[in-house]
Amino acid sequence: MIGRAIAHYQILENLGEGGMGVVYKARDTHLDRFVAIKVLPPERITDPERKRRFVQEAKAASALNHPNIITIYDINQQAGVDFMAMEYVSGKTLEQLIGRKGLKLNDTLKYGIQIAAALSRAHGAGIVHRDLKPSNIMVDEHELVKVLDFGLAKLIEPRGTEAETVTARTAEGTIVGTVAYMSPEQAQGLPVDARSDIFAFGAVLYEMVTGRQAFRGDTKISTLAAIINQESPPLPA
Repeated sequence: MIGRAIAHYQILENLGEGGMGVVYKARDTHLDRFVAIKVLPPERITDPERKRRFVQEAKAASALNHPNIITIYDINQQAGVDFMAMEYVSGKTLEQLIGRKGLKLNDTLKYGIQIAAALSRAHGAGIVHRDLKPSNIMVDEHELVKVLDFGLAKLIEPRGTEAETVTARTAEGTIVGTVAYMSPEQAQGLPVDARSDIFAFGAVLYEMVTGRQAFRGDTKISTLAAIINQESPPLPA
């Protein structure tokens, strides 16, 4: 893909890959600015659930207008390639910043306040993120936080036009999200609401302070069991 043009976006470099697609840095040749392009891989285009979540991510994020939530510019298809154009954030993920030692308390508070503001905005529009984790949170060069990846977002309570474009068809009993940051009800495949994001936010804050995950087992199953049945280890004095 590097060097290729998709619509009026010139692909420059690979930024990373996740469950919902590959992300590239690109130049918008119409507006002469950098953007991030998320491409749904060809092998996933034929998967209707993957494609639905890809579209859902664009709709969920674009339904929200907040400085701490990534801005979606466009979603389109060109020459058989499904892609999403979004704001390019020059910085690091929270996962990269935390490292093994965690963050200083001032930085934890500074970033935590911004994450809370983003969640408050989403929840106010009736949208639950359901996959909040350090790798889905960017911090730019000016220490501005951006929450990314609304591919698992779920509409809970429409409260106006902002949330009306978002749909969710996840069947009850289906476990979605990233294991280490799930709420107990999410880990059991039960219905979730904004409190699940708050639980995940707490797990992220714990990791920001300590440098280690709040719940971690040797396997995914043991991690789920820890979330459901155990308390996280106490913070060091």
